[in-house]
This record gives sequence, structure tokens and C-alpha cells, in this order.
Amino acid sequence: MSLQDRRDNFIIIGENIHTTRIVLRKGRFVVQGEDGAERIRFTTPDGDRFLNMPEKMQRSADFEEGRVKYVQAGIHAAMSDNAEEVETGMAFLQNMVRRQVEAGAHFLDLNVDEISIRRKEQEAAMRWLVPTIAGMCDTPLSIDSSCIGTIAAGLESADSDRPVMLNSASLERLDALDLAVQYNCHVIATAAGFDGMPQNTEERVINASQVVDAAVGKGIPLNRIYIDPLIFPISVDAEFGIHCLEAIRQLREKYGSEVHISGGFSNVSFGIPVRRLVNDAFTNLAVDAGADSGIIDPVTSPLARVFSADRESGPYKLAESMLLGNDEFCKTYLKAFRAGELK
Repeated sequence: MSLQDRRDNFIIIGENIHTTRIVLRKGRFVVQGEDGAERIRFTTPDGDRFLNMPEKMQRSADFEEGRVKYVQAGIHAAMSDNAEEVETGMAFLQNMVRRQVEAGAHFLDLNVDEISIRRKEQEAAMRWLVPTIAGMCDTPLSIDSSCIGTIAAGLESADSDRPVMLNSASLERLDALDLAVQYNCHVIATAAGFDGMPQNTEERVINASQVVDAAVGKGIPLNRIYIDPLIFPISVDAEFGIHCLEAIRQLREKYGSEVHISGGFSNVSFGIPVRRLVNDAFTNLAVDAGADSGIIDPVTSPLARVFSADRESGPYKLAESMLLGNDEFCKTYLKAFRAGELK
């Protein structure tokens, strides 16, 4: 598979319908009404709408620290017993789906892990969310959770006549592959190990290979497998970028053109300013290395912009150098940011 083929056929797994997603209380998406109550603003083709904050959310530590889990608020509203709240919540979700689909998402990744700390409530929310989102679009869904029971609940609720993705299988939960076989899923195979996250390139390749080989052994074809080498924030360790990029190169060489290589590319920019610049640079580097898919937000990271970026510009080269491990502690990049050189 050539570089141009990977760009032309890049598969977008839209990442945003997650109850973990946040906006800042002091940001543009949270407004205060005349009654003093804070509400979440979302913009539809017909204009701005406003979503109430659930009382439970207002009592949370996240809220007190200035963070609002807006997708969680939308799902709570849409699942409530209040007709007006339901209408607003459904409009909110419909708007999220519309924007992701119009931006080119090939799958929509759904995650309800933080809707509740109770597993049964998580499973109930997933059983509700899957057919609800499926009724809003024709785009296949990706069922994502840290709990295998919640994934199973989502797959049970999915339309058997439509493609579906399981996110994810790993060495610590190879039983997810049995679900993938049962429901004829596309499956994300991560590089997580039995005892935690991989520490270097070698562990990524070894762990991911064992999951892929187990999947193939169960009859899952390579073209339904999406390898996630696991991408960690460059702000934590300057080597994280090159560990992942080298793993992508080795896995592409090992499994050839049929397998897909993906990952949560935006993870790399956590804790770094001008995240879009860093995300764009990393996406290009990952595709150069062999990735043909990404768990990304196509609204904030449109591929037309990503792939046409001026890779010779000063800001881009600073981001790329940082991602390639040439900027210890991100010092040069952060200095440029403080000097206003990354605009």
C-alpha cells in the first residue's frame, strides 16, 4: 500500500461520542443564562441551542475544577423522563452525529463508561445509545468500553445487517475476540500487555502481534483488524512518538497491506498548546510510517487540511521535531509558543 493509497483510503473512526469528552466552563461552549445557571451551547443548522447541566454533574469534582463532560450531559438529557430535556438531548446528539458524518467519519465510536460508576447503568446506557445513534445515520458504529460487558451490551443492541466495530481487544481481554467472531465485527487490536501499557517499540509490536495472530486464528480476516499501537502524550516522554511510529513501520512490514493500522492520534498532544498543529503533524508522520486509519475528530482535524499542511513551515517543523524526539521536554516548542511563533 503506497503512501498515496493510505491517504486516499484513510479510514476515520470518529472519536467524539464519548462521555469522557470535556469542554471548559470558561470556554465558548458554556454560557450563563439570565437565571444564572450555566448551560452547554451547541450550534445546529437552525442556530444555537442550550443544554442544561445535570445536577449530578454540577456536584462533581470535574465541574468544580472547571471541566464539563458535555456528551455525558447530552445523553443524560436524552434518556431523562422530561420531554423538553429529551428533545434537547436528542437534538444535541443528532448534531454531533451530523457533524461527524458530514466531516467524513467511516465509523462512529461510542463510549458510555463515565455515564455512571455502576456497571449495570453503563450497560443500560449503551443498549439505549447504540440503536439511538444508528437511527440517526447510516454510518457504522464502533462499540468502545473498558468493560467487556458494556461492549457485549452494545453489540447485542446493534443492527445485525450493518457493519460494526469492537473497540477493543488486547492480551488482557482476548475474550473480546470471541465477541468479534460472534457478531462478525471489525475489531481494534491494541498493544496493551497482560501487565499494563507497553514501554517501547518492541513491546508494542510483540503485544499487538499476539492479539492479531489470535484474531486470525479465530477466523477474523486481516482486513477487519485495526491495530492500535497505543499513542501516549509527547509531553510525558520525548520518546513516546518515535516508539509508536517505529511500531507502525514494523507492524505494516510484518502484516502487509491488508491489515489496518490506526490509533488515537490526538492522545499525543495532551498537555501541549496548539494541539491541532501537533495532531496534524503526528497524523502525517503516522501515515508516512504505515497507518491507514485513525481514531480522530474529523471536524477539528479534517484530512484535507492535515494532508495539505505546509510541512516546511516553521511551526510545523517545530512540532515534527518534538514528535520525533529531538526536543527534550518540549522546551523549544514551548518557547516558540510563548513567543507567539506557532500561530
